Amino acid sequence: MSDLTVVIPAYNEEATIMDVVNVAKHFAPVIVVSDGSTDQTAARAREAGATVIELNPNQGKSQAFYEGVKAASTRLVVSLDADLVGLTVEHLKLMSDPVVAGTYDMTIGVFQGGGVLTDFGNRATPYLSGQRVFHRDWMLSVPRLTEERWPEPAITEHLNKSGIRWEYVSLPKVRQVMKEQKRGLLEGVKHRVKMYKSILDFQTRKK
Repeated sequence: MSDLTVVIPAYNEEATIMDVVNVAKHFAPVIVVSDGSTDQTAARAREAGATVIELNPNQGKSQAFYEGVKAASTRLVVSLDADLVGLTVEHLKLMSDPVVAGTYDMTIGVFQGGGVLTDFGNRATPYLSGQRVFHRDWMLSVPRLTEERWPEPAITEHLNKSGIRWEYVSLPKVRQVMKEQKRGLLEGVKHRVKMYKSILDFQTRKK
């Protein structure tokens, strides 16, 4: 769609990035921001047809997300995680159509029926979902967007304060590769704990 760009922040996602880009490129131009990846994420994203921005060293998802949104030249942006499984163009339409039509200013994708663990995690904390459609200018105006390694807490805070219209959208049969699968059980748990600690610290400091 001519008024949309897909932005995908990615860190060491060589196993899944091509599949995600191969779907997304049939919907809109794709920008992948490789955040200090040490594997073949950047090369495989280029091979799949994405424009690739490489950050070195690793700076965290927030900075990668910001750089991708800033690089987009369209009014609307679709953000996706790089480790999605089961994504289709229809899922992108489900999220985008209400924003393109002006019914909502943002949609947030939530997994449904993709897997017990990813469904549970996504639905327990849907405001942390990386699957969104939004107005580029609004996102670039979010205060403290790059203050933490993850952008979702700052986005949620501004979403609540700005009063824009938004809604959750179910994404049937979509899931993520769990961190414990990608990194091993111990490292995956450590990464998950670090993520939630960062989010809680953000919430504490803003009060």
